[in-house]
Amino acid sequence: MEETKKFSLLFGTTNAGKLAAMRNYLRGMDEVELIGLGDLPLRVLEPEEDGRDMMENARKKALYYCAAFQRPVISVDSGLYIEGLPEEEQPGAFVRRVGGRALTDGEMRAHYKGIAKRLGGRCVAQYRNAVCLAFSEEEIYCSQDGDLAWERFYLCQDERPQRIEGFPLDAISQEYPSGRHFYDIGEWTPVEEDGAGFRRFLKEALRAHAAKIAEKKRMEHDGTDLL
Repeated sequence: MEETKKFSLLFGTTNAGKLAAMRNYLRGMDEVELIGLGDLPLRVLEPEEDGRDMMENARKKALYYCAAFQRPVISVDSGLYIEGLPEEEQPGAFVRRVGGRALTDGEMRAHYKGIAKRLGGRCVAQYRNAVCLAFSEEEIYCSQDGDLAWERFYLCQDERPQRIEGFPLDAISQEYPSGRHFYDIGEWTPVEEDGAGFRRFLKEALRAHAAKIAEKKRMEHDGTDLL
């Protein structure tokens, strides 16, 4: 029996942790093969993430890598929102950038530990996500629906020494509402979010893409018949 050909999809990130997370989110979608930038022989510069919000950044990355590699690209950008923090101080898409400067991992932890201290020792936070799937500049699907957001968690002023690459704030994060530190949750890994929203988005986008292809073929067929 001939094996079904998989749909190869490039994930537009150099973050190995985020690639592992997305592969976990798409588990069960056997028709999709998710590859990372590191899996390709060609190397390109990363695009500047200078958009006004998550959606602009996700869209920019998807279109940039789609044009560079001439293949479908999915891209995600996250924004951090902290309960009790004034709107003008919300990190949003600028999780790592403070005062116009990109922070190191250590500086990030120090910055958010300071916010947690201001808010009583710990605060409730949530990452909201924007996702884009680009087939070309003319065909791109985007969403930042609520089911793409990750579970709420606590940011706290106490720091653990452990580190997981690509997730610098996990050392100061606790499960909500239990208060268990991320590193104390059994065999915790940074890919344990369910990811149902990402699967829903990708399935809908692939169906829309397939419909476009079918419509194009139908129109080409009709045009041929008229000759």
